[in-house]
Parts: sequence; C-alpha cells; structure tokens
Amino acid sequence: MKHRIVVLGAGYAGAIAAGRLARRLHRDDTQITIVNADDDFVERVRMHQLATGQHLRRRPLTDVYAGTGVEVRVARVTAVDVDRRTVALVAEHGTDEIAYDTLVYALGSTSADHGVPGVAEHAYDLAGRPSAARLRDRLAQLPAGATVLVVGGGLTGLEAVTEIAEARPDLDVALAARDALGDWLTAKARQHLRGVCDRLGITVHEHTDIARVDATGAVTGDGQVIPAQVTVWTAGFAVHPIAAATTLTVADTGQIVVDATMRSVSHPDVYAVGDAAVAEGPGGKPLRMSCASGTPMAWQAADAIATRLTGRTKIPKAPLRYFNQCISLGRRDGIIQYVTADDRARPALLKGTLAARYKEFVCAGAAWSVSRPILYPVRRHRIVATPTESLATTSMSPTR
Repeated sequence: MKHRIVVLGAGYAGAIAAGRLARRLHRDDTQITIVNADDDFVERVRMHQLATGQHLRRRPLTDVYAGTGVEVRVARVTAVDVDRRTVALVAEHGTDEIAYDTLVYALGSTSADHGVPGVAEHAYDLAGRPSAARLRDRLAQLPAGATVLVVGGGLTGLEAVTEIAEARPDLDVALAARDALGDWLTAKARQHLRGVCDRLGITVHEHTDIARVDATGAVTGDGQVIPAQVTVWTAGFAVHPIAAATTLTVADTGQIVVDATMRSVSHPDVYAVGDAAVAEGPGGKPLRMSCASGTPMAWQAADAIATRLTGRTKIPKAPLRYFNQCISLGRRDGIIQYVTADDRARPALLKGTLAARYKEFVCAGAAWSVSRPILYPVRRHRIVATPTESLATTSMSPTR
C-alpha cells in the first residue's frame, strides 16, 4: 500500500509543503492529497489589492499540481480525528471522509475580533478572498467624501489603509492604531511612514483602543466616536478551531504545538505549518503568523517527513529566522525594514519606490515558486520503512 500523505490547506505553507513532498518522495510509494476550500491558490498577501479593485491572477490548483502526482480535493475541512487518522470533509456533492498515514495541517488563520462588539456584524476584513471581495464591492459603492476607518496598526493595517487611500483619494480615510504608528520600526522608517500617511491624506489615531463597532463607525475605549461608513478590521488573526477540538496538544491560541521539525509534540504522524502551528524561532520566541514564517516551516516539515519515511538519519534544517519586513504603502511606495533573526528592527532599510519594487518582487517570487512545484531539482527517494515503522520513529532534531 502507498503511504497516504494528506495536506490540509493550500495557502503558502500547505501548497509549498505538498510540492516539496512531491519532489522528495517517489510516486510509486506515496499518495499525496491536498485539500483546500478554494479551487485555486490565493495570494493572501495581496488581499488589500483585491479590495481596491485590482485584478489578481488566478492559479487553479489542478494546474499548479499537474504532472506532480499530487491529487487536489476541493472541499472544506470540518473535523480531524487524529486517533482514527481521518479527516471529515464537505464538498459540492456532500460530506466525505479521507484517511491518512501522515497529516500536514496547514489550515491557516482567519480574522480575530477579540470579542469587540459589532465587529462581526459591521466590519470588513482581509483574511481571505471572499471577505476582500465583499470589501471591494462596498468600497466601489462609496461616493466621494465617504469615510473609511481601518482598525489595526500592524502590517496588514498599514498596507490596507495606504492602498485604499491611494486608490480612492476622494475618500476620507483614517487609521486607528493601539500603539504609536509603526512603533516597531526604526526612527527613519517611522518618519517615512508618517510622510506617506500625510501625503495620502490619512488621519492617524494613535494609542487608540476600539471598544465597539457599529454601522456608523467605531467608539474608542475612552468614548470618542470615529465616524466611518466602512470599517475595516485588521487587528489580528486567529486560527480555525478544528485543531483545538482534537486530542492534539495545542497552545492557548489554538495553534498546534510542534517541535523543531514541525512535528506535533503529541502525535508523531501529524505535522503543522504556517499560522496553524506555534513553533519556536530564534531566541526562543514563537514565529509570528506570516508568509515569512510559513514558507520555511513548510520546507522543514516536508524535509522531515521525507527523511523519516526514506530511512535517512539527518534532517536538513530550514532557515527558521527573519531577514526583513516588507511593507507596501500603495503601489508606488513602501518600506523594507531589515531585522535581526528574531525579528527586531535593524538600522538598515529601503524606502520609497525601490522598496515598493522589492516588495512586489518578493510577492511575485512567492507565488511563482508555489505555481512551479517541481521546476526545481527533483530527487525522489523510495520509502524504506513501512507506514507503521515511520510513525514510531523517535523525534529527531534537524542538523545544524
């Protein structure tokens, strides 16, 4: 029997993991299936562009994995039974169940409202293509002079508010940030960010907590009213509750706890990557939810699975560290903040048009690599251990 590998989720982490496994393992020994609710790969890092009416190229998963041996299942995951090693699905023609020998859990994250009243009913988010499309349609309906409030001063919020302000200079656009604007950046980067907000006419509310959202705007913790005909919520992400409903060991956030090879600390036949996992990065700090984390996590998981199944002893070590933070500020401006391995800002940075081009190169490169899973050198190894033996292998640390 072939060893059944099931990958849940075809975002950056899941899509990369599936493609890398297809390059590492022989087709005669493995059956790789990727399950995703959408029928194509979605560039989540471009959702602010979709929201402002820009056209995004579609990449059907069947085209992405054509010729790789990876089977694509378009379905929504409703439950995982890690004791029976099965996944419950719902698709266009009803419910189904798929069994696995090795599971790669990469279901990602969605928008988190943090319990703030009114967010679910009145705010828009950029957590996925359907929600970004709803925001696009709503923004298109707004007349000149209408008010838009973006809540959240992180990377998603900064990219969203500048994209909206640049695309619709006729709107009154504001940003509400819990802390100081770009407070994690260097002084030069913060100065540039403020200059961009001023140039685009963005009103910035710093040190502002939002206590409630309604159809007319938001109310701050101290009772101030910020009027908005459209409120965009970018104040954090949360993982899907599926993992927490299993017997997997999860963190308080609901993320699956994994070791240095992205293997579940409680179930050796389960690996978790991307936003769905909590993994230790440099300095003992958890890796943050981002494409910058999900990609090397996917490399690490795929290499660990392939190594263990093929009887080799040394697991390659992926670069689970950070190099820079890429922030687009509209289509013609940006900031590339170089950081330490544990994600602290360094003095070096790029800004302006050069930074915008750099960011576009990074985004395009990530999508390009996903859409060509077997373009790189292919070295498919034969499985030398039975599925049962491979699952019983003791945990190994990656080579340094």
